[in-house]
Amino acid sequence: MLDFVPLATVDAERVERLLDRAFEPGRHARTAYAIRAGTAAIPELSFAALDEGTLAGTIHCWPARLTRDDGGADPLVMVGPVAVEPARQGQGVGGALMTHALAAASAKRLDGALFLIGDPEYYGRFGFTAERTVKWRVPGPVERRRLLARGNDVPGGEGMLGPCPR
Repeated sequence: MLDFVPLATVDAERVERLLDRAFEPGRHARTAYAIRAGTAAIPELSFAALDEGTLAGTIHCWPARLTRDDGGADPLVMVGPVAVEPARQGQGVGGALMTHALAAASAKRLDGALFLIGDPEYYGRFGFTAERTVKWRVPGPVERRRLLARGNDVPGGEGMLGPCPR
């Protein structure tokens, strides 16, 4: 059985080692890292999944914004990465982390404009789609079909994604 704890209560080195195992080398060069550059994860939306004290997975959520071409800006929450210990992948850890983080976002009323970069085949079951992100730009390469969002306040206009220091 998984226990969810605030990510801040887990040793940061353990988390980094899990991220290294879960993702390929060079993960820091990904576009997602540029979008959230200079920000800290949102503590009340970032969790670790522990199985009898063993780190099984993590989820981070970050403050971000869409700076619209018309001069306005919309706050967003960037979900991810969702990292699962490779030996535990396919066992529902990632889905459980997503469900837990989305419930926390709803409870904190931070679920109006969420986005992520990920597989639509996987994240579609959580309500994420690419239909409102078509005109968004990002600071790096991205497969358009993988730029996904959900929530009633997701902006649909043209603009650039970037960090939003809290």
